Amino acid sequence: MTLPVTVTFMLTDWIAKGLKDGTFERVGGVIREVASKKIVTWLRDNRSLAPQAMSFATNPVTGVLNLIVSGANAAISTKGFADVNRRLGGIEQDLGVIGQSLQVTQGILQITSAASVLNLGVSVMGFAVISQRINEIENQLKQAAELLNKINRKIDLSFYANFHAGIELALNAFTMTRVENRRSSALQAINRFLEAEHIYKDYTVNELSQKSPIIDKYILTLSLAYIAEARCHLELEEHETALRRFQEGAKFIRLLLQKYIEVMLTSNPAAYLHPQFKGQIDLHKLTQIYQWIDPNFNENTVFEIQRENMFKLTQSHDEWLSSLPSAIVDRSEIQWGIFGGNPTPFTGRFEKEAYKRLPQAFEVMECMIETNRRFEAYQTELQAISQLGISFHDWLKLTPSTEIKPDGAELMYIIPSKPLELQPSM
Repeated sequence: MTLPVTVTFMLTDWIAKGLKDGTFERVGGVIREVASKKIVTWLRDNRSLAPQAMSFATNPVTGVLNLIVSGANAAISTKGFADVNRRLGGIEQDLGVIGQSLQVTQGILQITSAASVLNLGVSVMGFAVISQRINEIENQLKQAAELLNKINRKIDLSFYANFHAGIELALNAFTMTRVENRRSSALQAINRFLEAEHIYKDYTVNELSQKSPIIDKYILTLSLAYIAEARCHLELEEHETALRRFQEGAKFIRLLLQKYIEVMLTSNPAAYLHPQFKGQIDLHKLTQIYQWIDPNFNENTVFEIQRENMFKLTQSHDEWLSSLPSAIVDRSEIQWGIFGGNPTPFTGRFEKEAYKRLPQAFEVMECMIETNRRFEAYQTELQAISQLGISFHDWLKLTPSTEIKPDGAELMYIIPSKPLELQPSM
């Protein structure tokens, strides 16, 4: 069967040109027309996921950075991740140099793909990948438990065992040959994932009310629960059900993430434009955060909002420090002085640590937004499967028909014969 898509290991010149001149934009795992929002390309990770030795920071802010980096590219360190995010916003311009070598193009895209727990392309988010991501998040939470114990907070990790059991059921289900057994086992797995969705919705809402340092972990877990459930429906070729569940999940996750971003922006977002962050955070990057919340924002509107905040920060600096959420820094994390002085927000130690954390917190916001965009972009793949008349298993098998995979090619580009009008909640 001839499929109405072209699959290639090379970024075509016309797409690169569109990215360079602003006609196209990358949003999660898709490249689309800026004006019409029609999809011109899907990006798909072409890498196998190898088990990795994980190391985690006890700092809850840098911890999620280590998770995201190691989940996509073990070779990139937390230090190098700052550069990842500096380049993330301008990735389309970097991609658009016509005639650039495969190594340069793939290198830029590899850096981008390191900025999310989720792979590019729902088809490569299989149960083994989901299981590894869940293990990583669970280990992160174990590291965070020590800090939370200091402020009399407990983390219930028991339900992760149920999530793992669901993944095992799913893995077993889709190796069965008898259709009735496959479906029965898959439905049992789906029930586990549905239960996980309810549990982690409640957990996330509770942590949001506490403005705690583990909100992001629960949002990521909830996202993976929806992906695992949808994957079961896709394996059963129930495309419409999978799409509906993705859409329902996307709406709720976006609401939770927006609340989380509001927490991380603090009571005065102008703090992220402090002079000491020059070269790390600028107005353009802050505007990108606001544009995820409301696409109508531009640099002028964000500057006008922050103009007054800059003066407020100077006039009420101690008040801002006192209001910082535990998601960024908690007083219990700061060691007391030699003579037993309590590290209140008005001491230099707390202020120094708070400003040290802000660039890390900003990177976490960027990473979580990138992850959310990939989650939402998965919906377009499911819509394409229906619109193009392709089964999910045929979609999984898509590969360049004549090209030999070049060394270092870590992405495939799936290009429809004409731009497709597919509208997820992006």
